Amino acid sequence: MSEGEVKAGLNGTNGFAMPLFGFPSTALSGVFGELSGQGVARAQQGCEKIKAASEQMAVTLRETYSSNAGSATDYGLKIIEISNANTASAIDFFAHLLGSKSVTDVFTLSAAQARKAFDTAFAQNKELRELAQKLATETGEPIRKHVAKVLYQAN
Repeated sequence: MSEGEVKAGLNGTNGFAMPLFGFPSTALSGVFGELSGQGVARAQQGCEKIKAASEQMAVTLRETYSSNAGSATDYGLKIIEISNANTASAIDFFAHLLGSKSVTDVFTLSAAQARKAFDTAFAQNKELRELAQKLATETGEPIRKHVAKVLYQAN
């Protein structure tokens, strides 16, 4: 069978007995070429949008990491400061306890230490809560800005 017979037999079918429906092969290839060209153009546009979004997200994550690192450092330093203060307070308490001369002194010192520890813990927890809130706000701010920017661009 020759190439011409495979492409279009005498009865108007191709080599697989499929009717050609009278469409010229050059018109079909032009339509498919145009459609594939449009698909490639759309894919390129999509890739460019993804690339731009990826770059913006990298900037956002860089900003988030920078602010997060500073706030996390502040929080860690506050934990160390609190730990040091609590250790010093406990050592002072035990030193005074060792110097007490009666059971009444022990109870008085213990009650004063408990009250002092409660007040100190309350103040320290307030400081830590404020630092944690600052950390959360500063960490979320670049992400919030990025999301707002993306939503604004979408509209």
